[in-house]
Amino acid sequence: MKRALDLKVQTFLIKPYQDELILAEVGKALANPWRASLFEEENSFCKMMGYTPEYLHQMLANVQADLNALVPRLHGFLETKDISGAMAALARLASDAETAGAWGVVDYLNELRNRAEEGKWSSFLQGIEAAPIADRVLTAHLVPSFVPEPFLTEHERNEEAAAVARAQWFDAPRENRCPVVTREELDQQVAALPGFPIIDSIAASFRMSATGHPSSLAPLMDLTEKDPALSVQMLVAANRVRRSEDDDPIENPSLAIGLLGEIRLASLTAGFVTTDEHWMNLPPCSWPHFRMFQLGVARMARYTCAYLEMPSLEPRAYTAGLVHDVGKLLLLHLHPYGFQAIIEFAREQKLTHAEAERVFLGCTTRELAGQFALSHGLPRHLASVMRWADAPSAEREDAELVAIVALARHLCRLNKLGWSGEMVREETAPIESTPAWEILRHRVFPSFSVQKFEAQAHAECRALKLELAGRLNIPQL
Repeated sequence: MKRALDLKVQTFLIKPYQDELILAEVGKALANPWRASLFEEENSFCKMMGYTPEYLHQMLANVQADLNALVPRLHGFLETKDISGAMAALARLASDAETAGAWGVVDYLNELRNRAEEGKWSSFLQGIEAAPIADRVLTAHLVPSFVPEPFLTEHERNEEAAAVARAQWFDAPRENRCPVVTREELDQQVAALPGFPIIDSIAASFRMSATGHPSSLAPLMDLTEKDPALSVQMLVAANRVRRSEDDDPIENPSLAIGLLGEIRLASLTAGFVTTDEHWMNLPPCSWPHFRMFQLGVARMARYTCAYLEMPSLEPRAYTAGLVHDVGKLLLLHLHPYGFQAIIEFAREQKLTHAEAERVFLGCTTRELAGQFALSHGLPRHLASVMRWADAPSAEREDAELVAIVALARHLCRLNKLGWSGEMVREETAPIESTPAWEILRHRVFPSFSVQKFEAQAHAECRALKLELAGRLNIPQL
């Protein structure tokens, strides 16, 4: 705590963090930015000194110009160890800065004077090298729209390159350049990933909990069981460890957390591959709505197993439903503009997401996810669900599990639970006519009422939609 105070931080919070306290501190910082304390308040200062705002701005601009001109002279004073020359030059500029109400610059120049007077020349050199910071502070005060380089996003720093990358994808169909990347290139890019891409906000939450010496792994298990990418990453990591001990793969994310333990989890977070969730912000597509759909499919898959009296499949069905569409996250990380272009193209041309993917990629994100799962040691049934969730009749070995997830997906789509990436057709097919039910019908007795199951499943899905929207603070589509 003493070290934090010595650093003159604006504020600090102690773990475990609470969202309300963090948001309150952010609100204070926005209402009273620290830069404001470096200058006199313009209106009152002009009234007190008899200045016009234009005259004050010119004075500040002159201080900025004189500061930049002084830097080479300060280097000369440093070479000759000219204490009196350095102090006189700094005093003159400090006086001008004080007259202009630039107290941050005054403090900076006075600190340089003290270092010169005490003969601390190495510290004096460090102070000279900090002059560009004072210059940027003055610029930010004179030009409110100015954003210093460190505060620019990666996208803003590379705006021109981003425009080229965006055009490469969005203009490809019109310019007959599809597919934009080949399957071989995508396979190489996926193989080069050190881990599965996790949305940055989720990765930060997990990292904060994992590195805070948790008294229990339960919060980490809960977070992992509600996030598709975290579930995949934890299963990959656990099965790497498990491979050297046993051939049976770990298939439950909570068991994966328990196997890895606190120490392994803390080190694992340092190597997380992350993706900025803003790339998904293409209404109605968004990260919260995508995550809501994955959770909905997971819950409805488990509900379907319970209703059809298949209890042994319930844990598998939940995990499989949660991770069934993680291929989209692979594409989002590797080619964010490609992800956006595919969504727009599918919407304009009234295609399924998979059909649009084949145009731009020559394959589907389901194929990429299935390949990722197999090459990273995930259980085969999870790879099957990732690959065939939208075409269950094409799968043989894990047909029932794939059909359950496909049926859950069908229910969530019809009830518009989150964002699935697909348009909901006006005509809503009954469960009996779906390929998934063709596979599952042999698991029920002849007296089984499909109509009753369908009515109750829709009711469950609608209730789940309200629950998840409230829990995740998601606006209704």
